[in-house]
Amino acid sequence: MQWHLGGHQEAAAATGTYGIMASEKEDFSLSGPLHLAIVDWTNAHHRRSVAASLVQGVYILEQDRQLKRQGPQALASPWWEFFHFQLLRHLVDDVDSSIFAAIYEFKLPKSHYHNSLDESPRYVIAFRGTITKPESVSRDLELDLHILRNGLHETSRFEIAIQAVRNVVAIVGESNVWLAGHSLGAAMALLAGKTMAKTGIFLQAFLFNSPFFSAPIEGIKDERVKHGLRIASSVITAGLAFATKKSYNNNRSVDPFAALSGWIPFLFVNPGDHLCSEYIGYLEHRKKMDDIGIGAIERLATQNSLGGLLMSAMGRESEPLHLIPSANLIVNLTPCQDFREAHGIHQWWRPDLDIKSKLYNYK
Repeated sequence: MQWHLGGHQEAAAATGTYGIMASEKEDFSLSGPLHLAIVDWTNAHHRRSVAASLVQGVYILEQDRQLKRQGPQALASPWWEFFHFQLLRHLVDDVDSSIFAAIYEFKLPKSHYHNSLDESPRYVIAFRGTITKPESVSRDLELDLHILRNGLHETSRFEIAIQAVRNVVAIVGESNVWLAGHSLGAAMALLAGKTMAKTGIFLQAFLFNSPFFSAPIEGIKDERVKHGLRIASSVITAGLAFATKKSYNNNRSVDPFAALSGWIPFLFVNPGDHLCSEYIGYLEHRKKMDDIGIGAIERLATQNSLGGLLMSAMGRESEPLHLIPSANLIVNLTPCQDFREAHGIHQWWRPDLDIKSKLYNYK
């Protein structure tokens, strides 16, 4: 089975500026959050919508490049200029020369100043997901496979990304920097955030439809069956972790999850998106295990995956990217027509979302 971790923005074509044929979803004036003429940075919906729009801006930057849209024909800039951001620089993959991320600087005119600006970022580093177009699809799918095998940290794209993050943080400080990403891009942002958190630097992160590869337990309707399968999975995972001494061995006195628990990214998932929906059960299952008195098993299981343990047994140490100690989980309960809509970035700036949010703080 081939997983595509991206926005898949090839919707029905519409005529854009100057008669250029463009996807309706690429045109900010047709599909962007025009209702956010004034951003209240203390408002969770506003922050989410701006972060998602900046990620969309990276998608369109690369679409503009591939389709050779320049000057007034380019469609990317409204996705950040509408919110008073400037494009500081874009990050380019060294293998296929595609634009995979952008660094934005917030530049609000003095006449627009208001108190909520205290909650605004100075810089946002945003990462796109997979684009299924000829000039980028091969490299993007290669990186999708690296996520499956817990190897994204070994790729040159991530090295470019983390160096950019470190440079920006070194110049302006961690409190002024946000990370944002969608799908493959969310995995990049998550890995960058975890890497920085291990050094004590906690960056605010907005992770949209971040991939979580595991058995699709969340899709099971019967709650008892679902809970039973999760308990069985936890017991097996914890047992293997203990047997391989991967965690909590005699030489390790520090809980690695405890060291990361202070970093709490915003994790946006849709139950209809099988690529990310397992986060719902993964985080909620911890509380249920505590409630029935076997939280210690889950604390070991939640830091490991069966795939990662099998790789370790074969001599290849790997840390599953998707496993995180803490998160502010935001679930979009608004009905979606299909997987494409449930996995898409556009849902996250809709003003009428049916949202459920819950803070999971690892202890």
